[in-house]
Amino acid sequence: MVPDEVPVIAIDGPGGSGKGVITHKLAVHLGFHILDSGALYRVIGFAARNHSIDLDDEPALAELARTLDVHFEPTRDPESPLRVLLEGTDVTQALRTDEAASDASRVAPLAQVREGIGALQHSFKQLPGLVADGRDMGTVVFTDAVLKIYLTASAQARAERRYNQLIDKDISVSLHDLFESIQARDERDMKRAVAPLKPAQDAYVIDSTDLDIDQVFALVLSAVKEKLG
Repeated sequence: MVPDEVPVIAIDGPGGSGKGVITHKLAVHLGFHILDSGALYRVIGFAARNHSIDLDDEPALAELARTLDVHFEPTRDPESPLRVLLEGTDVTQALRTDEAASDASRVAPLAQVREGIGALQHSFKQLPGLVADGRDMGTVVFTDAVLKIYLTASAQARAERRYNQLIDKDISVSLHDLFESIQARDERDMKRAVAPLKPAQDAYVIDSTDLDIDQVFALVLSAVKEKLG
């Protein structure tokens, strides 16, 4: 089977909609590879700070994206199914901070960065298939994906989910601040000039606001079976 025949399932949506969990559950269920594109942008932001590159220096960030030494390794931990290695160092935990998320949202709209990271993203397209998680997987990166899913939820629901996750880890945080941060990130992602966050025209849209993860996964599996048999 040639690369163009490798099935790709694209899962897009705003942060906190549950697409990361669904992506991993689906990849394990199907035995497919995983592309966490959001993690790639977080890595670029993190690497830029490590190398003292200004987040407004688009050419330097683009070169960093083209030469990025990043690897994903599967783990046996359901809470953290992927380990992210940057230049041989485990940066998984560092990429989960709100600062890393904010940095990713700043570098992701940059056209030169997105062009630079394109080849890396497509390198994940391998047999037996790929589940790609991001914000423009179905609209830009894998427009020929066999199935495109857009997973969303209200900003309030997503803020509450993030709040509960942090509280469970004994991390003090303000629900109001999280809500405002999510709204600001949504606005940046949806209004950016390059690859704005939006459902692909042929995407299967799932609103998870009032659904638990098992209900969402059941809907996704139904869509997968319809497309892949």
